[in-house]
This record gives sequence, C-alpha cells and structure tokens, in this order.
Amino acid sequence: MVAFIWWGLSRRGIRLTDLVGGSWARPVYFLRDLGLGIGFLLIFGFALLQGLSYLLKPESPKAMATMMPQTWFEMILWVLMSLTAGFCEEVIFRGYLQRQFSTLTRSFVGGIILQALVFGVSHGYQGWKLMLLISIYGTCFGVFARWRRSLRPGMLAHALQDTAGGLLGFLTR
Repeated sequence: MVAFIWWGLSRRGIRLTDLVGGSWARPVYFLRDLGLGIGFLLIFGFALLQGLSYLLKPESPKAMATMMPQTWFEMILWVLMSLTAGFCEEVIFRGYLQRQFSTLTRSFVGGIILQALVFGVSHGYQGWKLMLLISIYGTCFGVFARWRRSLRPGMLAHALQDTAGGLLGFLTR
C-alpha cells in the first residue's frame, strides 16, 4: 500500500517525505519527536485507552495470543515488524487517507474522523470493542499528526506501542 501511495505521489511530483513532514536534520529533532511520541503514549495510549478499556471491558481474541512472539528470534522479528507497522500505518492512515478524506469532506475534522474509522475497521479481526477503541486511538493519532504537521512523532509512538505489546506478550507467556 505504501509503495502504491509513493507511486501515486511521485506521478504528481510529490515526495513521500512531503507527506510525512518534519525533519530529523539534527539529532535533537529526532529526540524531540521521540519525546513527543512517548508523551502521546503516556497520555492517550495509557491513560485514555486504559480508562475506556475499563468501561468497555474488551477481550482480546484468543487468536491474538498465538500471534505473540514465543522466542527471542520471534521477538526480534516482532520489533522489526513494529517499526514497519509504525511507518506504514501512519503513512497510509494519517498521511494519505487523512489528507484525501479532508479534501473530500473539505474539513480536516472530517478527514481525521474518516481515517480513524477506516483504521478501526482495518482492525476488525479484534472484535467490535477493540475496533471502537482503535478508532478512538486513530482519532488521537490523527489530531497529533495535524498538530505536529508531521507523521514522525506518531510513527515513533506507533512503533513503540506495537513493540511494547509484543514484549509484554512475550514476557507474560
């Protein structure tokens, strides 16, 4: 999907880096985005989602447990997959779809909401309660990307979230 987006952008003379936004021209910029990503995870990933999880009481599908890494080699692969997911999902949902939906609805709010709904539906295999939580989380990621005018902090947060989930699953198996 990212390759398709890149191809479409390049046909219009737009670079993928223009879609991603921001820059890590200096190490301090990377550290700033990493700090923002960690702060985002603490506020929205932990506080907000944990509170909503308490109310909704979603259950992870049993198949999710079988997806967790079982060996150190699988854990290394999980981290690499998490980095890829952090980059790709942010480009697809908060980068490409959010902009397309914003243009379609003539509203950045409409773009944020629609990309979040598609993000949630794309995680439908986890059940409706988790899909709802993921849609809300996608809304938070969309607002974060809009505020920063960059996908980079969200990419880092997304990759850290996915890595932490795999590590937690690995350590509690």
